[in-house]
Amino acid sequence: MSEERYAVVGGGLAGLMAVIKLAESGKNVDVFSIVPVKRSHSVCAQGGINGAVNTKGEGDSPDIHMYDTLRGGDFLAEQPPVRGMCHAAPGIIYLLDRMGVPFSRTSEGLLDFRRFGGTLFNRTAFAGATTGQQLLYALDEQVRRYEAEGRVRKFEYWEYLGFIQDDEGACRGVVAMDLKTMEIQSFPAEAVCMATGGPGIVFGRSTNSIINTGAAASSCYQQGAWYGNPEMIQIHPTAIPGEDKLRLMSESLRGEGGRVWVPSDGRAGLPPKGQPWYFLEERYPKYKNLVPRDVGSREIFDVVRNMGLGVDGQDAVYLDLTHLSAEVHKKVEGVLDIYEKFMGQDPRKVPMKIYPAMHYSMGGLWVDYEANARHDILPDSPRQQATNIPGLYAAGEVDYQYHGSNRLGANSLISCIYAGRVVGPAMIAYAKSRPEKRAAAALPSTVAEGATARWRERFEQIRAMSGAENPYRLGRELGDLMSERCLIVKENSKLEDGLKKLDVISDRWKSCNVLDTGRTMNQAASFVNALWGMIELGKAIMKGSLLRDESRGAHFKPAFALPKPKTHKPTDDPEWMAKWKERNDKWLRTTLAKHTPSGPEISFEPIRSLAVEKPILAPEPRYYE
Repeated sequence: MSEERYAVVGGGLAGLMAVIKLAESGKNVDVFSIVPVKRSHSVCAQGGINGAVNTKGEGDSPDIHMYDTLRGGDFLAEQPPVRGMCHAAPGIIYLLDRMGVPFSRTSEGLLDFRRFGGTLFNRTAFAGATTGQQLLYALDEQVRRYEAEGRVRKFEYWEYLGFIQDDEGACRGVVAMDLKTMEIQSFPAEAVCMATGGPGIVFGRSTNSIINTGAAASSCYQQGAWYGNPEMIQIHPTAIPGEDKLRLMSESLRGEGGRVWVPSDGRAGLPPKGQPWYFLEERYPKYKNLVPRDVGSREIFDVVRNMGLGVDGQDAVYLDLTHLSAEVHKKVEGVLDIYEKFMGQDPRKVPMKIYPAMHYSMGGLWVDYEANARHDILPDSPRQQATNIPGLYAAGEVDYQYHGSNRLGANSLISCIYAGRVVGPAMIAYAKSRPEKRAAAALPSTVAEGATARWRERFEQIRAMSGAENPYRLGRELGDLMSERCLIVKENSKLEDGLKKLDVISDRWKSCNVLDTGRTMNQAASFVNALWGMIELGKAIMKGSLLRDESRGAHFKPAFALPKPKTHKPTDDPEWMAKWKERNDKWLRTTLAKHTPSGPEISFEPIRSLAVEKPILAPEPRYYE
């Protein structure tokens, strides 16, 4: 058995797939998870996983999947990794099927597929309404086999604090804390993969699990890792409110025929007063209720806030499934049961009240890729999924690579699994390329001990915090500020003011009271530390939003939005096309955030795959009929 040891932080789909690829190559792996891996946030993905298998004979293909993905993200994503993901997707779905995922099937016994937003094809494989859970359990079963062999060690209820950094700036392992004993240890590794998910709790209430603080990614960012496209935050069109979080009503509900509407007030151009107005179907007759998430969210916002047609005067529209058959209700009963449990109404009999909510981050840690002249991703290249910090990798929602400015529904699970599959061999290739003195076994003990000592000192300082500020209340204020300024509609004056308020919140953090000085199971001390990371990440999101003076995908600034074209198809309006080209010439770039003590340093870097002589797909106007 190899003496090499690797570290994977995060036990969701991306992390577990990375563990599998490392372990099947005979490597030893330590996997760190803040919760038991079966409770990782991937379990919450309900609707399905994309792959152009084309069992329904619609003419779908991996290239069309790639086109929908690049166009859906308004061409902000690097193209070769997206191509690699889309071409690998059918094989990954069949691999998961062989692993025992109980995918839903047609009456002929074939894998069933449903439609999701941003496409006209039935491309989404699903396991009822619990797809993420079934995929996560299947991968965990594979990992358990290697765990039983002694090749994988799980550190559940351990929190990542930072990476071990040597005198050349390379990552040489991780520093983590046992949340039960609050013991802090260093773990040398040949390479480290971050697979810690998104920063949902930076926005307070979101559809994310409460573990998704973004603090691990922020820690890497504060240690020098670049953060790409921080302002690209996805809003999901359909969620229900809760005191603790916003609960997602899966896109599968619309994929199975659910309809979005509001009661008409009878104004000119609308149905008679009191009748349903199916505004998405009217405005987008081809895509109807399955327009991409950014488009759907803005339309709901327009109808509710600008037109004043929210249901019962609330921030709500109807998502109606009452017309669907009992057979369809059975396919999505997991989601319907969630609504009935938390809202006290049966959505099989009455329409659901829903509204957009923060859901996902297209931005994340910047990662590299390597492709050949045909744009094929090179297997075993140490650059795949590599951050700018040597030895530090990222995969899953924590990286920025696959979605551009908007994520298509059901692309999240395939991007996580694909990135995990790519990153394992890349980490091994990196270890092979280094001189032997850079191996984990050769790490001077003083380097690891120094990293441990710095974090122990940090937590001693946190335990001594006795100011007047309640950290949980301050975290709620941070979330309210971020949700108000950085979601569906963005305005520069509010973003400028928001940055000033974030500076005030930073100063107030220094006056926090730790609330609990205990040395075991001290959740308050852990949260105080995470809150600082959330604030620093919030500054990158806010400043990126301020400085990107355009509208693209989930980043919507009305003051800089292109006007509506004069013709049905934008390509038939030369004046509009000239403005679109001018926008792209200036803004078709990656936002790159670099941490400094005085705040994020923002630059806009060329998208490498568009700068080559012939990209896979030339950018074109993004519109949906």
